[in-house]
Amino acid sequence: MTAMGGSDLNLSDAELKQIVDDWRAASPNIVRLWWDTDRAAKKAVKEKCVTETHGLTFSCESGFLFITLPSGRRLAYVKPKIGENKFGGEAITYEGTGTAKKWERLETYGPKLVENIVQGIARDLLVHSMQTLSEYKITGHVHDELIIECEKNKSVSGICDGMALTPEWAEGLMLRADGYECKKFYMKD
Repeated sequence: MTAMGGSDLNLSDAELKQIVDDWRAASPNIVRLWWDTDRAAKKAVKEKCVTETHGLTFSCESGFLFITLPSGRRLAYVKPKIGENKFGGEAITYEGTGTAKKWERLETYGPKLVENIVQGIARDLLVHSMQTLSEYKITGHVHDELIIECEKNKSVSGICDGMALTPEWAEGLMLRADGYECKKFYMKD
């Protein structure tokens, strides 16, 4: 909470911790996903085996920890090892670019891995939408938005329907898209 501006709320550390604890208690499925992911990744690193949880596959191959996403695309962590975190517990460490923009050993754990996984799946969904709408002139994308230049007779709702098509690998995921028109240049809705 402090890193995200919690100190600006003029709350004590105990009050900030209570907010976090209350959120976690209200979100048990997310918390379970974090720690199931943590266990599966650690087991893959320790035992050099393949593990699975929540539709994700974890494997160590050729000096990489791979997380296979539902789309089949893989996230890669270089030279994974089990190390010790700042609290004295086990953590996965890997080589990557740190805050100083230099190659260094980084630490990760379940919630951070889930953040990477969610971002990866969101990217895969956006790419699926881009492929679905490939007949249009896609001039850019910003986070989860597509910027399309097209004739005035094209329907915004038709484009939104195309973006909301669920890929086979995400069967059961309910997608929805909103859109808007701008006359001459891109702007936020």
